[in-house]
Amino acid sequence: MSRVETAGSAEAADSAEAADSAAVRRAPRPLWSLGLLRNEIGTTFRRWRTLALLAVLAAVPVLIGVAVKIETSGEGGGQGGSGGAAFVSQITNNGLFLVFTALAVTLPVFLPLAVGVVAGDAVAGEAHNGTLRYLLVAPAGRTRLLLVKYATTLTFCLVATLVVAVSALVTGALLFPVGEVTLLSGTSVPFGEGLLRALAIAVVVALSLVGVAAIGLFVSTLTNSGIAAMATTVGLLIVVQILDTVPQLHAIQPYLFSHHWLSFADVLREPVYWDQLQKNFALQAVYAAVFGSAAWARFTARDVTA
Repeated sequence: MSRVETAGSAEAADSAEAADSAAVRRAPRPLWSLGLLRNEIGTTFRRWRTLALLAVLAAVPVLIGVAVKIETSGEGGGQGGSGGAAFVSQITNNGLFLVFTALAVTLPVFLPLAVGVVAGDAVAGEAHNGTLRYLLVAPAGRTRLLLVKYATTLTFCLVATLVVAVSALVTGALLFPVGEVTLLSGTSVPFGEGLLRALAIAVVVALSLVGVAAIGLFVSTLTNSGIAAMATTVGLLIVVQILDTVPQLHAIQPYLFSHHWLSFADVLREPVYWDQLQKNFALQAVYAAVFGSAAWARFTARDVTA
């Protein structure tokens, strides 16, 4: 009789433990998870495609610096270039200006293209690899997963911008003299303050890519092909860039996400001109809200069997 009671007690304990486990499984997942974010960031930055994009971005400032160095050496120390970014002529006087030049050169094309590739592959790449179906089995986790995907893309925006800035800073310091920085307003500031302004500009450039990241994420929810999503995002970027250069379309240009990108130059004024910077931030926030909401609506209603 004691054996029966013992067996019954063991079965009851097992049933209670199973019920507790089921309750834990049924418990709603938190909207945010640092573990999931760390895993997603690690996976993204371990991909060879991501590393190749960062390597190309790091090479751009080196090529610009070497080109300016060769040109100025051939001209006996003349002006560092006749066109391109407005900062090129200042590089030979202060290598820190290579940071501003590199960001001005990469922002219209290279940086947004890289972000478009990463954002376009965020969801569509999972679908193409066959892993998205398992991630979508739990509907309560869709919002959290989409937020993590977007946060990872924004992390790439910041890392990519800093890669360009650091590469330009090292190259500029090796090839050209560094010292006091003469701002666009004519005021000279110490090199340390110039570095802080360079960091602020890098953050501004990263924030300027928030809209592109949201658009790419939305496009990525529309297809199961990572290549198609990346190509569509890059195509939209090119179209918007063209529209922003047509004079006849001046009425719509202030609403294009790329229109205020070069406003980061206002950080190099004393005092800082905030008008265009605020317009840029507000515009990026609008794009992030609109296309982020569209991505959420599409992703949360996605068929898990598709």
